[in-house]
Amino acid sequence: MTLSELLENKANEIRKETLLIHKRAIETRVASSLSPIEVFVALYYGGVLNYDPKTPLWEDRDRFVISKGHGSISMYPILADLGFFDKSELENVCKPGSFLGGIPDPIIPGYETINGSLGHGLGVASGMAVALSAKHSDSSVFVLVGDGELNEGSNWEAIMFAAHNRLDNLIVIVDENKVSMLDFTKNILDISPLAARFEAFGFECFSVEGHDVTSVQNILLSAKEAKNKKPKVVLAQTIKGKGVPFLESHPLSHILSLKPDEVDEIIRGLDARD
Repeated sequence: MTLSELLENKANEIRKETLLIHKRAIETRVASSLSPIEVFVALYYGGVLNYDPKTPLWEDRDRFVISKGHGSISMYPILADLGFFDKSELENVCKPGSFLGGIPDPIIPGYETINGSLGHGLGVASGMAVALSAKHSDSSVFVLVGDGELNEGSNWEAIMFAAHNRLDNLIVIVDENKVSMLDFTKNILDISPLAARFEAFGFECFSVEGHDVTSVQNILLSAKEAKNKKPKVVLAQTIKGKGVPFLESHPLSHILSLKPDEVDEIIRGLDARD
């Protein structure tokens, strides 16, 4: 099996696992968690991130800050698969006593930050990048933000800060799925074209089809390796609710939940495509 096939198979597996988690914990944000799956798979299985599941706070690790925490439930099966915690914990998401909640926080091995209030992850990641640079560390800092989240002004303060400090160890990944909480992003606050905006602030910009996992892997590796005194941004063109047809084009997909029988039907459809 080639690496590309491995990555594609893993993305399909994680998509089904995410749906099963939502079936057991209906309060999870399923549409938001389906759009960045290929990004997560590329980072963790594609040789992009340096990490050690046995020592999650290993000093020489790359940092990955997930600012849109509600949209990262698909990280749970990845972290369990890699050995950050036991796979049996996936049965307990959102249950009393479980450390796997609807909004992840650093109690979960593999998570760096608190991820509830949107708009803060990019600032925290920029601070991490400054600290690592001051220590002459070779580690990189990745941060995933939502395109709707970029309506928060604190993000643009962090973007100015990162460019001013020439943080070429910082890679911002925008999950550009074009749907915010209550409508399409263009109808709430249109900040397109994102590439031109980031470039105007001094970032080097990359764009990629966000569900082509091999392309995502290659772009992330290129962004990580580019040392040119500029922070990087990868605009991942994704589909909110990817894999669930009625969610993929729904302006309210962010707040919609699936019934157990709907999840079963969707998974049968995904299995038929494999």
